[in-house]
Amino acid sequence: MNQIVKIPTAVNEPVRDYAPGTAETQSLKSKIQEMKSTQVDIPMYIGGKKVYTDEKVSMHPPHETSHNLGTFNRGNASHVTAAVDAALAAKESWANMPWQARAAIFLKAAELLAGPFRDKMNAATMLAQSKNAMQAEIDAACEMIDFFKFNVQYMSEIYAQQPPENSPGVWNQLEYRPLEGFVFALTPFNFTSICANLCAAPAMMGNTIVWKPAETQIYSAQVIMELFKEAGLPDGVINLIYVDGPTTGEVVFNHRDFAGIHFTGSTGVFRHIWKTIGDNIAKYRSYPRVVGETGGKDFVMVHKSANVKQVNTALVRGSFEFQGQKCSAASRAYIPKSMWAELKPMLIENTNKLKMGTTEDFSNYINAVIDKKSYTKLSQYIDRVADANDAEIIAGGSYDDSEGYFIRPTVIETSNPKYTTMCEELFGPVLTIYVYEDDQFVETMKLLDETSEYALTGSIFAQDRNDINLALYTLRNAAGNFYINDKPTGAVVGQQPFGGARGSGTNDKAGAPINLMRWTSMRTIKETFVAASSYEYPFHS
Repeated sequence: MNQIVKIPTAVNEPVRDYAPGTAETQSLKSKIQEMKSTQVDIPMYIGGKKVYTDEKVSMHPPHETSHNLGTFNRGNASHVTAAVDAALAAKESWANMPWQARAAIFLKAAELLAGPFRDKMNAATMLAQSKNAMQAEIDAACEMIDFFKFNVQYMSEIYAQQPPENSPGVWNQLEYRPLEGFVFALTPFNFTSICANLCAAPAMMGNTIVWKPAETQIYSAQVIMELFKEAGLPDGVINLIYVDGPTTGEVVFNHRDFAGIHFTGSTGVFRHIWKTIGDNIAKYRSYPRVVGETGGKDFVMVHKSANVKQVNTALVRGSFEFQGQKCSAASRAYIPKSMWAELKPMLIENTNKLKMGTTEDFSNYINAVIDKKSYTKLSQYIDRVADANDAEIIAGGSYDDSEGYFIRPTVIETSNPKYTTMCEELFGPVLTIYVYEDDQFVETMKLLDETSEYALTGSIFAQDRNDINLALYTLRNAAGNFYINDKPTGAVVGQQPFGGARGSGTNDKAGAPINLMRWTSMRTIKETFVAASSYEYPFHS
């Protein structure tokens, strides 16, 4: 095919409201009931083949642990090896496929997800990851669609970047090759779209993938694979396995053809992976690309000039949407003393009235945390407050696992800016407030900057531009995504590329061209049309 193609301009997918009684609401509810009433047995996907094993693991909605959604098939080291072999076997034909053909696959996936796959992807996320309809919609549907469309656009822009100048008789070109080997995608439970993107972004650039999702996300991972297959993705390009981390790592990180990892998860796991790669560096054909987005201890810094109602809304939404299980969720806030008397009762009232329950009841704002481990960790942090002399619970503070893993949204007020929940990532619906003296704005920002090892998201609420500019400067290294008069969550592909530094990752910005560049290896090609025929230069004459 001899043409220079024009990629459709990427536009963000409109978010559906799911208002009561609407056709879109009824359609989604019907799909939820259909999927809930059908038990499935989810296979691994290796080289395009469905792989079943004798070890079946049951799956349960976090908000209704007595219900069985079905099983997935847990694998072992042999399946990891088979997945690596399948990825390497598919590499040549996939890398040699015209880039516009690869683009067409993901553009088709976007359209399929916007239409016939939308309800199924959202329903799977709601059932197995306990997201309400809106949180599922903005994640599993809209953000995934945006990732596919915008990354195709970015891919075309990258390939169009060529040397601007050529000497007489010379033609210079840049070739964008996939990495030499396979890419390992290790994905989290909390964003279905991230799971798809961590596979799709490297694949789009011609790489082949071994994908290990979190076990609590396997139910929707299956739908992602169905979507890729329907869109025409060739067998072996993305291989999906359900094998424990140490076993998978032993195979992947010791393989000569390991070319890179695309990761979202905890800081501790990522540091261990980085160390393992470093220890094994002499084994690899090339230096692996290490791309990761990890933890956060995200903040809301409030100036005395801020609008109280806006601050309250940002704290409630930013802290408690999806039960605070976002890397970007607000988990600590710094409030001026002059504002606290007005803000405190407002925040308590709004927090305590948040309706909590199953995802099938669309009126519920809060659902369950992801699993027993998370529930136990969060309940222990809440219990410790009772024994603290420098902290108290002012809203929420209860929990119940009789039907599901429910943690009531909780607000802690502390007089100690280094109290445990001001420093450590909890990954749940717990917000800690520190009240500071109004004239300590600058000092408090410096304290904020020094409190956490993370630097993912944060926000400043203020009216005076001088104070905003001061915060932008003082906190310039404290967050990779910084918000002015807004909550620190809700980054949109194409508008706010996402990622942080320090203990929060490599800041390779998902949803931006820089991320795709990490999955390419450039080759410079210089062609001389009439080559020199003498070794001598003019000054030799």
